[in-house]
Amino acid sequence: MPEAITHPTYSIHFGEDAWEALNNLLNQNDWSQVFLITDQKSHEFCHPLFLKNISQHGIYSICIPEGESSKSLEWAQRLWHEIAQNKGDRKSLVINLGGGVVSDLGGFVASTFRRGIDYINIPTTLLAMVDASIGGKTGVDLGALKNQIGVVAESKGVFIMPEFLNTLPERELISGWMEMVKHGFISNTRYLEDCLSSPRLNHPKLDELIWGSVIIKNQVVKEDPLENDRRKTLNFGHTLGHAIESYCLEHRSKDFIKHGEAIGIGMILALYLSHVNLGFSVDKAIDYKKKIKDILPEFSFNQDDQKQIISYLIHDKKNSHGRINFVLLRDIGDYVLDCQVDNDAIHAAFDFWQKPI
Repeated sequence: MPEAITHPTYSIHFGEDAWEALNNLLNQNDWSQVFLITDQKSHEFCHPLFLKNISQHGIYSICIPEGESSKSLEWAQRLWHEIAQNKGDRKSLVINLGGGVVSDLGGFVASTFRRGIDYINIPTTLLAMVDASIGGKTGVDLGALKNQIGVVAESKGVFIMPEFLNTLPERELISGWMEMVKHGFISNTRYLEDCLSSPRLNHPKLDELIWGSVIIKNQVVKEDPLENDRRKTLNFGHTLGHAIESYCLEHRSKDFIKHGEAIGIGMILALYLSHVNLGFSVDKAIDYKKKIKDILPEFSFNQDDQKQIISYLIHDKKNSHGRINFVLLRDIGDYVLDCQVDNDAIHAAFDFWQKPI
């Protein structure tokens, strides 16, 4: 098993040892109340495994609806009320058992209730294991606009049990896999190629790839916890990816798209923009486009879709002084922050995405 990552205020544990570490943390701390936040799917498929392996009793469970629509101020308010009405106080603990929506929302609720109570993350999806549960970013959406309200507040611990992935549908697995691919683009070619080799649950290096992604993200967050510099690299592919996701959320006539799928498209668009702006190899861009498109479902965006997606860019959280900022690459692991791109280049990037290979 990989050795746990430890910091003065939090730790990250992986595999079989994570259950023991979780029980030790629960037994060694005198929390007044323990609240478990989960969603419908995690409650059905993951909650029984949690109860089987946990030694703590008297945990108050709260189940929210599945999906991005729960990541809202309305649901945050409901959770604050529920915690308050069940004797929650400043010495309470929140356990987030679920995917990215649960960890983002639950972390936000904990970090703002009574000006901040402790929380821990137990991710049950690949996306949450390699990305959402690590780094202390919490928050909710503002309507269809992603992650507009939130705080950075580190959890007391992250406990990653890959056995939860056995409950994961294929599209959820692919959604998380795209965040691992992103970590490869901003770090090194070897890890990137390993991630693109075969995204499946029986991948012989699955545990190794998950832990490698955790190490990459944790190191970036450790160096730049408040996203003043290097942490911005974690947004590679997310500027247009989030805009695509928000557009599809608000326009129900469009095909439903998962977060990681939108980020996969966003990364291909960013590779083309990297070629135009920074000289990233067009042959590499084409090669990686093929490898990513081989993993993703088929999506297409007409000119009107593209114009509306571009209109969402003004809400991207990396923007400053009215400028829309992109993370682009000169090469794998060689990034440039705060790049500006014109709309014609974005339309050309969509043409690149949709051009047959």
